[in-house]
Amino acid sequence: MPKRSFDRSTSPEGNIIDMQTGKPVVRDTKPVVCERIRYYRERLEMEQKALARMVGVTANAVSNWESGRSRPDINLLPNICAALHITLYQLYDIEDPTIRYTAGEEMFMEDYRRLTQGHRYAVRSLTQTLLQVQAEEHSREIEKLLYFEKQLAAGIGDPSEFEDEGIPLYVYADAVSSFADCVFTVNGDSMEPEYPNGTLVCVHRIIEADRLEPGDIGAFMIDNEMYIKEYQKDGLHSLNPAYPIMRFEDYDSVFLIGRVVGILDKKDIASEEDVNQYLTVHTELE
Repeated sequence: MPKRSFDRSTSPEGNIIDMQTGKPVVRDTKPVVCERIRYYRERLEMEQKALARMVGVTANAVSNWESGRSRPDINLLPNICAALHITLYQLYDIEDPTIRYTAGEEMFMEDYRRLTQGHRYAVRSLTQTLLQVQAEEHSREIEKLLYFEKQLAAGIGDPSEFEDEGIPLYVYADAVSSFADCVFTVNGDSMEPEYPNGTLVCVHRIIEADRLEPGDIGAFMIDNEMYIKEYQKDGLHSLNPAYPIMRFEDYDSVFLIGRVVGILDKKDIASEEDVNQYLTVHTELE
């Protein structure tokens, strides 16, 4: 008797054959439009009944679409696309001929299409996470401070020169910047370790010396030289013990620029993109 054999790929009807039973395997024939409706609805975190209400059908109808038991009527497609904020091309997962990619985007899409479905899902998940992080970053408020190029503890000038406008410096708002008016750079090691050389410090401008409490850190102009020091009743102290106390009676003039309210981390300086957006919005409001 001749040995019975089976086609190892498909049956005459085109079905995939189970190699153990020799019977056709039932394939998932859910239309792509049904999968896409569910995908875009869940991406919007929309319930089935909400989509049904917007389209003008019952929640059971939407459930039947997504399970593949039925397909939406062609007349409902525009309403479905409007509710899900997508195009017909997206709904049927086909290429939109009106979209043009840059060379870099085309390379990315070529690589993406070579990925397995599981790896594509990982890319989409990562993209959603990055978009969320980006949205949170861009939602941070921006404040305008004034940056003075004359460095504390080094530069020479006259107190009246601090009436100029300074250089605008845009920073992301936080507990420190919200109390500051201007920013200086520390030059030297007299206030180490808390305020190392090159540190950006936020200063709240005040003009009365008695506004400082003992132990406060202030920015001072002393005989036309600028310093960052700790205020005490007997004089101005350095945090670095190698430096002596600067006693008030030893100087002709002591001018208080303001109280140091904190350190400005360079990562909190607003990006050029965010600054441009901030300026655009405020220009429109004006």
